[in-house]
Amino acid sequence: MELPSKLLENAVNEMSQLPGIGKRTALRLVLHLLKQPAEQTEILSSALTAMRNEIQFCKECHTISDDEICGICSNASRDKSIICVVEDVRDVMALENTGMFKGVYHVLGGKISPIEGIGPSQLKITSLVEKVKKGNVAEIIFALSSTMEGDTTNFYIYKQIKDFEIKTSTIARGIAVGDELEYADEVTLGRSLLNRIPFENSIKPY
Repeated sequence: MELPSKLLENAVNEMSQLPGIGKRTALRLVLHLLKQPAEQTEILSSALTAMRNEIQFCKECHTISDDEICGICSNASRDKSIICVVEDVRDVMALENTGMFKGVYHVLGGKISPIEGIGPSQLKITSLVEKVKKGNVAEIIFALSSTMEGDTTNFYIYKQIKDFEIKTSTIARGIAVGDELEYADEVTLGRSLLNRIPFENSIKPY
């Protein structure tokens, strides 16, 4: 794509690094910014810089937060004995939008995927097991996407905690196999939470 300005080209190249943004879409966005007042672009730039430099991860559940402890974990009305295990913050937002879960979360930061070079040590699994060892957890709900990587991660964690006297369950498969939680509608996702089943029943025999 031939552009009349090196500055414009650099901006388009950087914008096109974002997921789902191709060169043409990036060009359209950059040209839109050029049409806006300079202070509007500065506000956007400042917001992105502040987000990158100041955002934190909750020390309890590892979700994105403005403070050391997120609003969910610091909420006295949430049931800390029920932990819903999810892949990332998008899943927390999806489940919160259902309004049906009153426990807390544990964000792993991904799924075990040997093909992508992601192993258990690169995920927030150890801190989850430590929570279970402390004896204050009554139930772990596995709410990872129903993919091979999600199932592998669920089973790995299950093996780490199966000897402790806690309940383990998984969301009901109202979510289609291979689907990500963030794309499920709120009603389906809410019912999947309410109709969760014992994790042992979801393990496929080999």
